[in-house]
Amino acid sequence: MKELSMAFEGRVAIVTGAGGGLGRQHALFLGRRGARVVVNDLDQAAADAVAHEIAAAGGQALAIAASVTDEAAIGALVQSVVERHGRIDILVNNAGILRDKSFGKMTLDAFRLVVEVHLMGAVICTHAVWDTMRAQNYGRIVLTTSSSGLFGNFGQANYGAAKMALVGLMQTLAIEGERYGIRVNCLAPSAATGMTEGVLPPESLERLDPALVSPALLALAGDAAPTRMILCAGAGHFAAASIDLSAGRFIGGGADAAERVVAELGAIADRTQAIVPERGFVQAEREVASAERAATAGEGA
Repeated sequence: MKELSMAFEGRVAIVTGAGGGLGRQHALFLGRRGARVVVNDLDQAAADAVAHEIAAAGGQALAIAASVTDEAAIGALVQSVVERHGRIDILVNNAGILRDKSFGKMTLDAFRLVVEVHLMGAVICTHAVWDTMRAQNYGRIVLTTSSSGLFGNFGQANYGAAKMALVGLMQTLAIEGERYGIRVNCLAPSAATGMTEGVLPPESLERLDPALVSPALLALAGDAAPTRMILCAGAGHFAAASIDLSAGRFIGGGADAAERVVAELGAIADRTQAIVPERGFVQAEREVASAERAATAGEGA
């Protein structure tokens, strides 16, 4: 077998929700590739067990229990890691929960809780490491999104909303972090974990070993990582998703503008010449350019 690269040797990585499931596999993967891994979980015993696994395999790991929604606890975690290692290179925001129900039967408390853990948990952890990464001019942040956010899933309005919000977070953090060598990407995993029991059919779960997702971290968190990528991974299959913008059509104003939008909706939505904008203002810039071209064409008629 070809010797595995030690691409993360000397790097310090924090993995949240790493006491089991996908987070555990992420932590083990990073440890095998040379990273000094901080195993974070709500359960200290679970975090300790994973840290011991990494150490038994010849790696370095530290287990710290803390809720990702607790700003003070995460702040203390980050401070202790910096004091111990002098830096933080990688943050894998993996911690999450499910509270599935159809939207009409879902309580607002259940909605808020899922958003709090997935979205605000990632925000709190990322904010805690941001200044350290900026100061060292290096950082790799992985946010865990989901096909439920990208494409929707019945009974997961809370989860899907939180997961799509993480894509929006990635888009802006990647722009703001670029000058500091911070690259921010999203991972959309399909894995058989405690969170997916009862959600996916048994025959699918057999193929969705969480260990088959973690190799994506080499691409998303390595030295040569891209930024603003959404990488989908499951069952050993990898694909990239994106939010694109169609070429669209100039409709203009007037009393019948709404009717013309309806009439041209197929052409407006045609993705033949779609692009993935580098930043949000590209939309407005294209719209103004389209209006100016239409005005120029009208003047020349």
